[in-house]
Amino acid sequence: MSDSNPAPSLYAAREPIFPRRVSGKFRNLKWYIMAVTLGIYYLTPWIRWDRGPSLPDQAVLLDLANRRFYFFWIEIWPHEFYFVAGLLIMAGLGLFLFTSALGRVWCGYACPQTVWTDLFILVERWIEGDRNARLRLHRQKKMDFRKARLRITKWVAWFLIGLATGGAWVFYFADAPTLAYDLVTLNAHPIAYSTMLILTATTFLFGGFAREQICIYACPWPRIQAAMMDEDTLTVGYRDWRGEPRGKLKKGQVAEGQGDCIDCMACVNVCPTGIDIREGQQMECITCALCIDACDDVMVKIGKPRGLIDYMALSDEAQERAGKPPQSIWKHILRPRTIMYTGLWSLVGVGLLFALFIRSEIELTVAPERNPTFVTLSDGSIRNTYDVRLRNKHGEDRVFKLSIKGDPAMRLQLEGTDYHSVNVPADTALLQRVYIVSAKGTAPSQSGSTPVRIWVEDLITGERAHKDTSFNGKGN
Repeated sequence: MSDSNPAPSLYAAREPIFPRRVSGKFRNLKWYIMAVTLGIYYLTPWIRWDRGPSLPDQAVLLDLANRRFYFFWIEIWPHEFYFVAGLLIMAGLGLFLFTSALGRVWCGYACPQTVWTDLFILVERWIEGDRNARLRLHRQKKMDFRKARLRITKWVAWFLIGLATGGAWVFYFADAPTLAYDLVTLNAHPIAYSTMLILTATTFLFGGFAREQICIYACPWPRIQAAMMDEDTLTVGYRDWRGEPRGKLKKGQVAEGQGDCIDCMACVNVCPTGIDIREGQQMECITCALCIDACDDVMVKIGKPRGLIDYMALSDEAQERAGKPPQSIWKHILRPRTIMYTGLWSLVGVGLLFALFIRSEIELTVAPERNPTFVTLSDGSIRNTYDVRLRNKHGEDRVFKLSIKGDPAMRLQLEGTDYHSVNVPADTALLQRVYIVSAKGTAPSQSGSTPVRIWVEDLITGERAHKDTSFNGKGN
């Protein structure tokens, strides 16, 4: 190919999207959800919860140093990570459920990328004006004082939002008031500053500049959602049998053979991903329903019924084309797939609650010493050594008494004390070395093994726990 006819480029430069302001029930719903989700994210680390003098009083805390996760009255220990795994499974099933019932409703209303992008667009609109003003500013090639002032003001506001985002995140991992003071006085750990810097930068870039590109190209969910949806899934759609053919129309006018769509582009101008919903279902649609609000507003102005763009299912199309009413929303939502997801979600939730309520406040683990498996003492008795880890989940110190059940000829000894009880500090795990000694006169045997059960009892509440192990070297 000659130089005069270069090959066409496979890359098209991104044209920024400037959504127009819109009002309506779905836009209001998005404002409410934004306020609630951002409020939860920013305020939760500052909620206090009294757990006693020796425990942190932050309601939600991921204490990595002490390997604890506190959530109000619930405390998760490292060996109880199955609770976190269960919550992640519930989150996944919940996402499947909502996608099966309402399409990408998570993406349109509650996804962090959507929430922060909405917030950034709101700030941009406050500073630079609505869609037309922002378009003019973007197409202005010359960087004069006004454009520079508006750009810098907007970027500073975005940076502060990003800084608050990163700051709120690190507060979940340490006592919020203490960490806030250390951050201001420059005494915080470098990891705190680096984490805040990374989250500030990503929030600034993703919410301010990448925006819909994250939803379209970086997020895998648009490509997975098709497996979760079917013809009964309610999603945003355009009733082309009612809207086509398009044509300009003013209020009160009647055009023979013309549909209700007046090609005003209102639905396109408010779309945060820049698509035209009239072209059918598209991967880029995040089901935010802003196009519904925009179209309904236009329909009211020209005296046409609402619902040209609406939440609808593909299975309703044939009925509506034939002039029949669509199925009720509940028939679309309550169907075998969504009922199955709801059942699985509920089953996991009930299982987690059951496990949470039956778990003991005291626990122990037993690790026999393997080298050597037993020792023959000078008087002929046989001794096995065990490392017993005692967990006290209470908010105060407790005295735990240890005992054994098995061969009556065996007795238990605790290293460092002549008693069978030991004090375990509040909310800690104490490693105690325990000896079990067989009666004098037993014959050692490499292959001999006797089952034994080690018990621990809380002397205050009487609560008990046990762990089975084996005693090696006891002959017949």
